[in-house]
Amino acid sequence: MARRSINTWLAGVASLALIPALSAAQTPAVSPEVSTDDAPVGAQALGAGESRVFPGPRMIEGLPFETRPPEKADDKPLFPQQTRAPYHKVADYTVTTITNKLHLPWCIAFLPDGRFLITEKENPGALRIVDGNGTISAPITGLEMLTAPGKLGLLDVALDPHFASNQRIFFTFFERLQDGYGNTNVARGVLDETAGALHDVTVIFRASPAAPVKNFSMKQGGRIAFAKDGSLFLPIGDRDQGTPWMVAQQTDNDLGKIIHITQDGLPAANNPYLHKPGVLPEIWAIGTRSQEGLAFDPKTGHLWEIEHGPRGGDELNLIKPGRNYGWPIITHGIDYPGVPIGEGITAKDGLEQPVYYWDPVIAPSGLAFYQGNLFPQWKSSVFIGGLRGRMLDRLELKNDKVVAEEPLLTELHSRVRDVRVGPDGAVYVLTESNRLLKLTPK
Repeated sequence: MARRSINTWLAGVASLALIPALSAAQTPAVSPEVSTDDAPVGAQALGAGESRVFPGPRMIEGLPFETRPPEKADDKPLFPQQTRAPYHKVADYTVTTITNKLHLPWCIAFLPDGRFLITEKENPGALRIVDGNGTISAPITGLEMLTAPGKLGLLDVALDPHFASNQRIFFTFFERLQDGYGNTNVARGVLDETAGALHDVTVIFRASPAAPVKNFSMKQGGRIAFAKDGSLFLPIGDRDQGTPWMVAQQTDNDLGKIIHITQDGLPAANNPYLHKPGVLPEIWAIGTRSQEGLAFDPKTGHLWEIEHGPRGGDELNLIKPGRNYGWPIITHGIDYPGVPIGEGITAKDGLEQPVYYWDPVIAPSGLAFYQGNLFPQWKSSVFIGGLRGRMLDRLELKNDKVVAEEPLLTELHSRVRDVRVGPDGAVYVLTESNRLLKLTPK
């Protein structure tokens, strides 16, 4: 797919009045505290209540853990337990630190021999192998062909469903191009574990259009979820830089979309817009914002996504083909300066509601369904990391609805970047700073 810059793309968009120009003057600086969240530093002056200051969850059986007032003061859930589900604890656990020597880790994948394949996001971006004792390999070589030194950022990595026979992995990355633009891309390669190298690296998909890379840590998307047929689902963030814009509602671009491609990067044959004029054929669903997690529920086969809201309105969504998830027309949050977004509405005919939302935000990152046997009490649970929430959130699902919630790891006060369920049934967690943790029964 040919790369297009956002300026070229904007020139052909009819509704320019709805889209703020992405200029350096519009782009707020980003504080270290929120460098991997969505909130620009200009949003930090919250005024009365300062409700982003998290006092710690209330761990009382049957009551919601959240005690702060919502950012969107007039908001109400549209069905029972769409937000602030009751707290429910079902299992004790032990936390083991496998290593605390990582640098900005972003995701975990499990190699067949029990080792971990881990991406480190940037400065520099690296792919490493970590063993169960915490020994960290040198960076895997072979990524140099992707972009100039210092211009590469790594996001997700996933093993091909037939990895045992083909040793192939897929990963997402971003690059900083010479013209100051870039976007989220997908590549594949063959992993040579003995040599610590990737061979036959091929870029199979580049999101369109290329967007300015200033504040590039925000709203990238990039998680990979394999369907049963081996095709890839991938979210692409809407890439706004502090001011909501309408690209997620426009179907001539990948921004704010869930896309569905083959292992060669082509649109999947069952995509809902495959032959519709004016719509990119890789699009599966539209109207999403800053997606930090994507995973299939192995019990139901349903595809789920989590995304950051602005001030309030983080969402857990059940993703279906051809559906519109509403951003920025509807949202359970408000804009960073404290004003409504658009008409300030939370629902509209034809737009999907989140199955669950958080207000105030937890800045969710990482999404994993528990299907192991090590914690039988955690069956029917989904785990979600919290960056701003500094926790691992466990939601209990029944018939695709949330019935209970339990914040975990709150005592660590760590920003959680990724969570995965290992083949051994343990839960593995990456903190944004440097740690790989393992949760086992107490």
